Order: sequence, then C-alpha cells, then structure tokens
Amino acid sequence: MKKTTVFVAVLLAVVSISSAAAEVVEIGALTDNTLFEDLEGDVSNGAGVFFFAGATFVPEIRRGVIAFDIVGAVPEGATIDAVSLTLHMSKTIVGPQVVSLHRILADWGEGVSDAPMEEGQGTEAERGDATWVHSFFPTVNWNSPGGDFVVDPSGDALVANIGFYTWSSAGMAADVQSWLDSPDDNFGWIVIGDETTVPSAKRFDSRENTDESERPVLAIEFTVGPDVPASSAAGLMLLVLALLAVGTLFVSRYRSAPTH
Repeated sequence: MKKTTVFVAVLLAVVSISSAAAEVVEIGALTDNTLFEDLEGDVSNGAGVFFFAGATFVPEIRRGVIAFDIVGAVPEGATIDAVSLTLHMSKTIVGPQVVSLHRILADWGEGVSDAPMEEGQGTEAERGDATWVHSFFPTVNWNSPGGDFVVDPSGDALVANIGFYTWSSAGMAADVQSWLDSPDDNFGWIVIGDETTVPSAKRFDSRENTDESERPVLAIEFTVGPDVPASSAAGLMLLVLALLAVGTLFVSRYRSAPTH
C-alpha cells in the first residue's frame, strides 16, 4: 500500500472516531392534562384542547401536566445533548409571567373528560384522569394534593402575550436523559405558573388541539456512537501518524540493508 493511501485511511479512521452521529428529533406529547385546584379532586380535562398554568380570579390554582414518549423516539444508549419544549399560549388576561417546568415523580393519567367552552373550569373527572387529589381518578392519589414533583424547576420561561414559547435548559436535557435510561421513571413535567399573583393563569394548546401546528412539540438533540473530544482525536491522529512514520522508516532501512 502506498504511503499516501495509508495516510488517507488513517485520517478517515480518526475522523470517524471523533465525529459522532448527531441527530435531532421532534415529537408530540403522549399525554397532557390540567390539575384544577379542588378539595374533592373530581375535576379534570383529559381530552380537552387546552391546559392551564397559574391562578384564576377566584383564586384557584391550575397546573398543567405533560409527558412524551422518549424511548420511542431516541435510540437506546444515546447521549442527550439538548432539549427544547415549545408550547403555544393561546389566551391570557395578564402580562408577563414566569412559567416553570418541574419533573413529576409519580405516574398520572389522561382520561376522556372534556371541559366545555373555554375549559378553564374543567369538568367532571373520568376514570383514569389526573386531578388535584388523584393521579388516577378515582382510585390512586398523589402523595400531596396538586401533584408530586421536584420543587426545583428543570427550566422556566417568561410567557407574555399570545404566541409560541420555548423552554430549554441543561436541567431539561438531564431529565430526558434519565427518562431514556430509566423509562419507568418517565412521568413528564408539571407546568407551573405564578401561583401568588391573582390572576396569573395562562392557557396553552394541548396535544388534542384542532390546529396541529399549535400542539406541544419536544425537540431532542442527541448523539449516537462514540463521542471523542476534539483534543483527544487530535492526539490520537498524532500518535497514529508517529507510528506510521516509524514504521515507514523501519521498512525503508530494512529494504536498504545489505543482503548476504
């Protein structure tokens, strides 16, 4: 094999090692719902076209819950590099409010309840619905009314006027990585608005919304295969080239050595 051919082969090998296959996938929500503050825990909106976050005039708290099928979209063993959740906020009566995402710690359900009109008051919960009291109405309760979730947010965004908003953070990427690695712990995020200001509620379009372009979308950037840092790849290339040079010198001297 010519030295030039060997060099090119080595170079391509090193490049292939240092360049992992980066991909991006966009997926819609698997389930979503609203937890309506209610001591009886019999109000929900599993099949509604909206979900809510924040406080109403009454005042009563609204918390959205949303989950995605991670293992169905991302290969096993992949590394999650970045995550972004895009929601369309379709109704508000207040100015900018911080809306945060918190990792949910228990499984929950989406039944066939479908609130009328603007959906802000919810409707009678159906079997399997998540409510303020129940993770699955009417048989399984949350440990704490209002949902079981990590107190510290995974991400937040300032939501103002009607339009699309995106949440993206290292914490969200860590959540998605953990759900990929441990699918049984994937319960999604709870969407929490300003619960101290009255009113503060924001209405978001759900996965059942009639306008598909305004449904929730989770974009996941991930890497499959070896992920060697550029510095390590460069060092590897220098080592291989040095060995190649030594080998070439050895062969050259061997050929020029006198024979008997």
